[in-house]
Amino acid sequence: MKALVAMSGGVDSSVAAYLLKKQGCEVIGLSFELWDQRDIKNLNVCCSVETINIAKEVAKKLNIEHYTIDVRDAFYRYIIEEFCNSYISGITPNPCILCNKFIKFKFLIEKAKELGADVIATGHYARVVNSSKFKVQSSNPPLPPFAKGGRGGINSSLVTRHSLLKGVDPKKDQSYVLYVMTQEELSKTIFPLGELTKDKTRNIASELGLASAIRPESQEICFVGNKNYIDFIRSFAPEALKPGPIINTGGKVIGEHQGVAFYTIGQRKRLGISTLRPYYVIDIHKQKNTIIVGSKEDAMKKTFIVKGLNYISIESITCQLKVTAKIRSMMKESPATIIPEENQRVIVEFSHPQWAPAPGQSAVFYNGDMVIGGGIIESVSPLF
Repeated sequence: MKALVAMSGGVDSSVAAYLLKKQGCEVIGLSFELWDQRDIKNLNVCCSVETINIAKEVAKKLNIEHYTIDVRDAFYRYIIEEFCNSYISGITPNPCILCNKFIKFKFLIEKAKELGADVIATGHYARVVNSSKFKVQSSNPPLPPFAKGGRGGINSSLVTRHSLLKGVDPKKDQSYVLYVMTQEELSKTIFPLGELTKDKTRNIASELGLASAIRPESQEICFVGNKNYIDFIRSFAPEALKPGPIINTGGKVIGEHQGVAFYTIGQRKRLGISTLRPYYVIDIHKQKNTIIVGSKEDAMKKTFIVKGLNYISIESITCQLKVTAKIRSMMKESPATIIPEENQRVIVEFSHPQWAPAPGQSAVFYNGDMVIGGGIIESVSPLF
């Protein structure tokens, strides 16, 4: 079997390539050239010139072919512009999810076809289950295993589907950022690290003497690097950043903000407000150019509307379904109910208030380890 592996120059993708070769696959490495103005000395981002050079070095050590593909135009259009415009509009984006949706898997599959590869692979900590193990059944009863605890309303014919599961390492599970994957992408994808812990991955890289073994964990937004994202947005569209009032929940102006792009829901620092009690950003009104602040309790919300839905384990739902859900990658899921609405939207209602859900964030739904699907938070109900 021929496998095309996305190689960022990091330890995860390097070990993924090694494991596939060890299993007898003919492995080809592929790195993405994403962004022109990146810091070529920065090893802590996944798209620098330096990390591509590391990927090439690893490929040479593993004795596998390596290619680089230029996706700068698409990356600028779908990631950079969307990232900046979202913040300018008072919305909190997730560029990793955008990259997975519009760049990574799309171009991997295209290149795999060109090179005659059978499968693609990445270094994500997640798992794909062969669809033949799960028969998706229509409505109720009986409910399919992954919808156990729901109220039916599963809209799907008797077809097989590929399912996305969490990685076994709870500290590194990346299923949250992969909920945008399509059935075609899942059918062609392998996640070699899905059954490993991060510590095991690093040990393998160290034992092999791979150059990526000592590379630090990527923590920054890849195209921003060590810069402050605020400075990045300021350079992108300085004319869009206008000061405006900061208002408390009583409607009183208590300060001035420097531009809505510089603030996110739940933010406490850098508000420039001198008060006896802490204030948090609880809402952003782009049209009025206003930041609303309140108490920590004011930032806790139970209910919001989600759009841009992508279901994985099912095709759709027609009535409410009980799930667990989360709105940030590293948070623990909480019990919730998703209720279908018109125009391909759902209401998500958590059993308990969640910290600072914000428009633009993704809400991802689970049943145990299995990803049901997810979407983008469109609006948050005021107070519940």
